[in-house]
Amino acid sequence: MPRSVPSFADLLDGARRSAVHLEMRDSYGVSSEADDFARWQATGQVDTDPHSPYWAPWTDLIRRTTARGVIVRRARIVSEPVSDYIRYEHAGTGVNLAVGESVRWLPRRRASDIALPGNDFWLIDNRLIRWNHFTGDGAGAPGEISEDPAAARLCDQAFEAVWDRATPHHEYKIQ
Repeated sequence: MPRSVPSFADLLDGARRSAVHLEMRDSYGVSSEADDFARWQATGQVDTDPHSPYWAPWTDLIRRTTARGVIVRRARIVSEPVSDYIRYEHAGTGVNLAVGESVRWLPRRRASDIALPGNDFWLIDNRLIRWNHFTGDGAGAPGEISEDPAAARLCDQAFEAVWDRATPHHEYKIQ
C-alpha cells in the first residue's frame, strides 16, 4: 500500500543527520515559481532576500533544519549551455547558501557514467526517499515516498558520485 507523502517541512523536520537533493532537469514549470521566473526573464532580477515572502517558508525550514546539525546538500546536473531556467536558478542560489544549504553543479556530459535514478529526489538520513515527479512540461506532479533499501543505496551512491565531481556554486560559471 502506498504511503502518504509528507510535506517537505515534515520530511526535513524529521531528518537527524542529512538531507540531500538531486535535481536533473534543465527546466521546471513549478507554479509557485512562475511569477518570479517571469520577472527574472523580463528584468534579469531575481529575489535574493532570504526573508522575503517568496523565500521565507523555505529559508525558515532550512535554517531550522541546519540549526539541529542536519547537513543539507543540493546537487544539480545541467546541460550546457544552460537553459534560461538554470540561469534563473543559478542567480537565486545565493539564498540557499545563505541559510545553510551547500549547492554544487555538474555538467551533464560529466555524469554519463554515473548510475542515476530516473527521477529527482530528496534522500533523508540515507534511508527515506522522496521521489519528485514532474509532468513533461515540468509542472510538479504528485511525489512518492520509499524506504526501499536498494533504492536508497542507489540514491546515496548517485548523489555522492555527482557531489564528488560537481563544482561548488561559487566556482561554477554559467556557459
